[in-house]
Formats: sequence, C-alpha cells, structure tokens
Amino acid sequence: MSLEPVTVTVWNEGVHELTTPEVAATYPNGIHGSIAAGLRAALPGAQIRTATLDQPGQGLPPEVLNSTGVLLWWGHLAHDQVSDALVARIVARVHGGMGLIVLHSGHYSKVFRALLGTTCSLQWRNTGERELVWTIDPTHPIAAGVDQPILIPRQETYGEPFDIPAPDELVFISSFAGGEVFRSGVTYRRGRGRIFYFSPGDEAYPVYEHPQIRRVLANAVAWARPVPGVGDPAVAVESPPLTR
Repeated sequence: MSLEPVTVTVWNEGVHELTTPEVAATYPNGIHGSIAAGLRAALPGAQIRTATLDQPGQGLPPEVLNSTGVLLWWGHLAHDQVSDALVARIVARVHGGMGLIVLHSGHYSKVFRALLGTTCSLQWRNTGERELVWTIDPTHPIAAGVDQPILIPRQETYGEPFDIPAPDELVFISSFAGGEVFRSGVTYRRGRGRIFYFSPGDEAYPVYEHPQIRRVLANAVAWARPVPGVGDPAVAVESPPLTR
C-alpha cells in the first residue's frame, strides 16, 4: 500500500514486556515494536516511530505529539499513570485532525473515555479461546483486502454489553468460541479527527504478528490520517461585515 508522507506514532505503555517473561518472549521488541514492524512493511511511504510510557514526556512530549499524523494507542496496566495533561493534549490534537487508533484494552484508557464520554466498560474472560473477526461493512476502506472472517486461534474474549456511544460506523464484529459477540471494529469522528477502535490484541498472544491484523491496522492508518489542508482550528477572530 502506497501512502503519502505521514508520521505515525505507535504508543505502548510497555509494562507487560518488562514484568511478564511470557509477554517478553511473545513480543521481544515490545508490542509497539511488532505493530510498527507491520506498518513499516505495509506502508513504505509513512514514517513510523514508537513511544512508551517510561520515556520523557511519557513518550509524547509536545514535539512528538504535535508532529504525529496518526497515533496508535495500546495500554492496559498503567491507564492511571498517564497524566491528565497529556490526555488533554491528545484530545485537542484529535479535535484538530490527528487520527487515533485505540487498540484492545486501550478501550479503558483515559484518552478513549475522554473522547467518547462513556465508561467504555465491557465483559471479558481470558482463557485463550478462538476469535473470528467478521467484516460487517465490506465497502469500508479499513476492511479492504481482509479475510472473511479473520481467524485468531487464541485470544482474550471480549463481550457485550460494550458501553460506548453508537458508532459512526460498525466495521467488524467478533464472535468467540464461548458464544460471546463483540463490536470489535468501530469508528468515530471527533472534531476534525477520525478514531478507530480495534479490539484484537491481548498481550499474551502473538496477535500483532497475524498478517490479517496487520492489514487492518495499515488500512486504519490510511483511513485515519489527517485530511490534507485541514489543520488545527484557528482561534476565534472578529470578522468584518460582508460586503455586497
């Protein structure tokens, strides 16, 4: 997939990889490293970089965040450690046109809840069951070239009810071996920015190595990128009366 220059930042709290040997073995370069590798292979025209919570500015100091066209967000254990000031800056950037892709347990991040205005809570069970990701809207750009369904042999189970506002677009629904169904791929627009939430990706399983998951994420970056010529909103200014 060819993509005009865009800077993509893959943010990961990076806690599991440092505290759980099994996760470190599954993702030796971190969850963020696996996601970034998939994007680099699929989007040669994009600049892909990674960021983690333990870096200066929690990985997203102003010079990094302000130059990011699309931000991917993976978090789980450290939601409460993300500063409210950083959350406010990310929300402002989304309103100004930055794309945001929220992954798996990032549904409960401060950023996602601030943008959606709900608890974003859901039902879950982690016993490594099979997940099938079904395309609901095959005409959507994020679903382009995606298998129907995507088969994930082992994954954490998510289930409804999922406390989110009615999505702008429902792209994917997942079904699980235990009988649950879940709205696993949904989009929103906030201000000038596009948001995509995609649930597959528990840290215990190599989901981000799956070629079809990588295809979805690359499609999502292309879809969520800022619209050319549309930047952050200008400050309010008094305008002169219209002349005839």
